[in-house]
Amino acid sequence: MVTAAGVGDRFSLQLTFLLFLAVVVVTLFTALLTAPQRDEIGEFYLGNRTMSPLRNGLAMCGDYISAATLLGSTGLVALNGYDGLLYLGGTAVAWMTVLLLIAEPLHNAGRFTLGDTIALRLPQGQRPVRLALAICTLAVTTLYLVAQLVGSVALLTQFTGEPSALTRTLCVVVIGTIVIVYAAIGGMPGATFIQVVKAVMVISGVTVTAVMVLHHYHWNVDALLGAAADHSGLGTRFLEPGLRYGGSTTSKLDFFSLELAIVLGLAALPHVMMRLLAPRGVNVLRSSVVWAIGLVGLVCLLAGVLGLGATAVVGRETIAGTDRKGDAAVLLLAHALGGGVLTALLTCLAFVTLLAVASGLTLAAASSLAHDLYGEVVRKGRAKETEELLVARLAAVVIGVLGMLLALVSWGANTATLAFLAFAIAASAILPTLVYTLFWRGLTATGAQLSIYGGLLCSVLLVVFSPVVSSTPASLYPDADFAWFPLQNPGIVSIPVGFLLGWLGSLLSGRQETEAYDEFEVRTLVGADQS
Repeated sequence: MVTAAGVGDRFSLQLTFLLFLAVVVVTLFTALLTAPQRDEIGEFYLGNRTMSPLRNGLAMCGDYISAATLLGSTGLVALNGYDGLLYLGGTAVAWMTVLLLIAEPLHNAGRFTLGDTIALRLPQGQRPVRLALAICTLAVTTLYLVAQLVGSVALLTQFTGEPSALTRTLCVVVIGTIVIVYAAIGGMPGATFIQVVKAVMVISGVTVTAVMVLHHYHWNVDALLGAAADHSGLGTRFLEPGLRYGGSTTSKLDFFSLELAIVLGLAALPHVMMRLLAPRGVNVLRSSVVWAIGLVGLVCLLAGVLGLGATAVVGRETIAGTDRKGDAAVLLLAHALGGGVLTALLTCLAFVTLLAVASGLTLAAASSLAHDLYGEVVRKGRAKETEELLVARLAAVVIGVLGMLLALVSWGANTATLAFLAFAIAASAILPTLVYTLFWRGLTATGAQLSIYGGLLCSVLLVVFSPVVSSTPASLYPDADFAWFPLQNPGIVSIPVGFLLGWLGSLLSGRQETEAYDEFEVRTLVGADQS
């Protein structure tokens, strides 16, 4: 069990609460001021489309960097050395995939959601595909949202030990309620503000801490690496590949499957796609993604420094004894270098990160349900803007409450596992449809539906029958044993299945809309006025 003394003291907890309360009050007040003043769905879904590339890049960075990046990735490096650093490299590649493959054609052809892009590409069969996309979007965003809310309890646990049922409920309800206010009232303008604030805070916080680590070792990277190896209890093995992922063929495949889901899943995450549609011009979008690549890459680089610093200063055994997943590594490092004040600052950053990512996810899910499901499937495009806007706000409330209930039921689940499953579903179900829509003339509505439903079902089933759920001490049900799929990450199988089903369904249906594709292709290349 994690004890309160393991990470911080009562002063750290009180200061964290005061800092968090101050940030929440300021951001909520500003979100209310910047909330859409007119009943226009465009403003609610996309916000201020005249922002500079830097602000857009900060918002994209804020959308992506979650508590898993700040705490989990640092812990992975602290416990696994080289293999943890290798994991961080996949993030930069993921953003390069977004920039080179998805961003510009999606922006040129899209409006508010991926469903709008599908409608241009497959005008005859758009409604069933929109329904499938709405279901898949709800699955991805809910999983990711639950991961953030469960993460808030896990973060509180670092200070208080295992919390009581009442404490867990209060933590989840408070965080969830704030998220609902951000999404339902603030819309995209409110979510963008908190994302920018969060990105600036995270970059500043990890930079200051990384500078303290390097200064501690007199800016000698070799000294830092040597100290990390010495205090890891593993010697030079800590700085060599194979500590976590290279022990067997299965672990190597598992790592490849994980990286594949991260690299390909990022481009298909609903809240990231909404952010790609927000800039008005393609030049601004391109510059924004370049800023996001640089900022996210910087955070990942500094996370590596913090992970190595945690092992060097605190020791691998102490980190593992406090939290076997390593999530406490950065907080233990902060306490060792800066005492209660630095610990409180980084803990506040982690809570703000949870809030920001959760608000973006809630908004993306609400937008898909209101625009694709209600506006286009139920009302068949005849809904008024005020009507759709009301549905979007109500959907944000419903999704937030659903996320809170699921988080309370599954509070003991591994947050990283939930997040990686969301990536795998996005890469297996949404990405094949997105790629086929943008680049393949032969796609049909049947192929798109088969790809979405098939990729979703395959990825979920493989996880259910994997060591994540049963057969190992770290499983959700350690006493049961029905795991016939050996990998914890299904992407290596489910992603090809999603692409294969999309191709097969299109081939067998035989009804191709080539004329619509010709017009669509021109739009993806040259764009259109989306004012």
